[in-house]
Amino acid sequence: MDKKLIVYYSYTNNTKKVAEKIQKATGLDICEIETVKPYTGDYNSVVDRGKQEVDSGYKPAIKPLSANLEDYDTIILGIPVWWYTYAPAVVTFLSEYDLSGKTIISSVSYPYYYGSWRAMEELYKEGKIKAIRVCNFLQDRLVDLILNNSVVPVVDQIELHPFCQQKKLRKAMEKI
Repeated sequence: MDKKLIVYYSYTNNTKKVAEKIQKATGLDICEIETVKPYTGDYNSVVDRGKQEVDSGYKPAIKPLSANLEDYDTIILGIPVWWYTYAPAVVTFLSEYDLSGKTIISSVSYPYYYGSWRAMEELYKEGKIKAIRVCNFLQDRLVDLILNNSVVPVVDQIELHPFCQQKKLRKAMEKI
């Protein structure tokens, strides 16, 4: 049986809200990545500090997770993007925990999908994840992603139901 866990990091609570909605809808276990030393100050000072940390490759110390990752096959990872890559606390998590052999599903909180995609590509190239997929990408966005990045998504999961057949999009994807 595939046991799933939601793991997330959130400074502004946006990613936390998404993770909690996923948890409420699925009933899955959930745990938070927490830094040992919390970020303090106003939003702009934290943004400035975050940029410095991203630029320098800083990995803040994080508290031990409340769940044992060895008990799970799939990790749904709630990721906020800071300065076009993962928040430093997520970088720490990915470097300290062995996710080998696990299926990773990311829930990225940021509208700039290139930064998110490139961060996922790094994990793919390091062998930390098996594949990258997207959900509900329209043809133009999917082609743009393929042409401007080095890793091609293995699947574009699209919504289909009796009232939304997506015939045009499915036909276009067959050509890609």
